[in-house]
Amino acid sequence: MNRDEIIEDLVNKWINKAEKDLLTAERELSFEDPITDIICFHCQQTVEKYLKAFLVYHQIYFTKTHRIMDLLELCATEDSSFKDELEDADNLTDYAVEIRYPDVWLEPGIEDAKEALEIAKKVKGFVLNKIKPGLTKEI
Repeated sequence: MNRDEIIEDLVNKWINKAEKDLLTAERELSFEDPITDIICFHCQQTVEKYLKAFLVYHQIYFTKTHRIMDLLELCATEDSSFKDELEDADNLTDYAVEIRYPDVWLEPGIEDAKEALEIAKKVKGFVLNKIKPGLTKEI
């Protein structure tokens, strides 16, 4: 594999993982009594992974982080529209870690979960439009 193929493969792996998170959130939201913290967590993960796919595509180094704004700022070094268009995605940062532990009680409501899903879908569309057409395989 040459360098471009390696990068393409890694970008597709990030997108594949992001799609699984998004699908999980969508499925859970379809239930009569959805578990909203799980939906919000998977929406945050979707956003994080799509942003990391963009960074990998542009070969921009990033450290291990769950902070959406940090990732948006890195993406903005390549394309300044990221911070303006996706600033609301940072609202999902709190769903990355804190929501998974019982000592911090954060129970998002159904509207919070729906909003998180809309943000995740918006980030997906935005990032996929920024990545060179044809790079990503059908998921």
